[in-house]
Amino acid sequence: MRFTLSSLGVLVLAVSASPALADETDPPPPITINGSVTLASDYRLRGVSQSDTKPTLQGTLTVSHESGLYVGLFASNLAGWGTFGGPNLELDVIGGYKRKLGPGTADIGLTWYNYPGGATLTDFVEFYGKYTTTLGPASITGSAYYAPPQLALGNWSNTPQSRIGDREDNLYVTGDGSVGIPKTPITLKAHIGHSWGNPGLGPNGTSVTPTGSYTDWSLGADVTYKMLTFNISYVDTDITAAGSAYLQPNFSRGQDGTGSIANGTVVVSLTAAF
Repeated sequence: MRFTLSSLGVLVLAVSASPALADETDPPPPITINGSVTLASDYRLRGVSQSDTKPTLQGTLTVSHESGLYVGLFASNLAGWGTFGGPNLELDVIGGYKRKLGPGTADIGLTWYNYPGGATLTDFVEFYGKYTTTLGPASITGSAYYAPPQLALGNWSNTPQSRIGDREDNLYVTGDGSVGIPKTPITLKAHIGHSWGNPGLGPNGTSVTPTGSYTDWSLGADVTYKMLTFNISYVDTDITAAGSAYLQPNFSRGQDGTGSIANGTVVVSLTAAF
């Protein structure tokens, strides 16, 4: 069955149907449910547009247990390069465990990247580990994401080493920081990440790590009012036109071979949390 934006709308409505607020004197419940809905000018995954540089509607839903275990869903519309063989929807399933460790918080888990309704050999699994702590007024997070060898990540075309049925793995490491400006609703944010993986194209003409090795970064700010957060960020990569020419026409807006979906851009978003 092919999912459409109307399917995404159903998920968003489900996320936004939050339960009534508990009395402030009640003890924390053993299970909590949190969600959010985001409207953004672009869906950038590791610096590369997954929505053909067009607006995106996204939803999240997370169920957490007091033990630290949690499960969640993430949904977003897709276009162009990001469709991974045809579907216009990404629907990820997430599971993990989060706990205090020393001065900070450790978080380990996995994500199943799922593209329902599209071509075969699109889905893949990725494990992650994160550690968040504070440094003065700043919050600092170091993360590592590893996807073991899988067909969806394989090098099937566009390089001399390509072969049908190839399996490749993928590694992504990141550093993130944020600091709030005192007496304001503004939080400044910074991110840098580096990917290592398949330099060619996978079975459906895309790659989680276009060019095989690249760096992405962003600088931005959140402005929060109650349950609403407005973000503006500049997002960029070090993928050059010359370095990604062999990925064309896939790696371009409209997949017409002109421009790049990894060029620097300003992304704005509005998130409502529940």
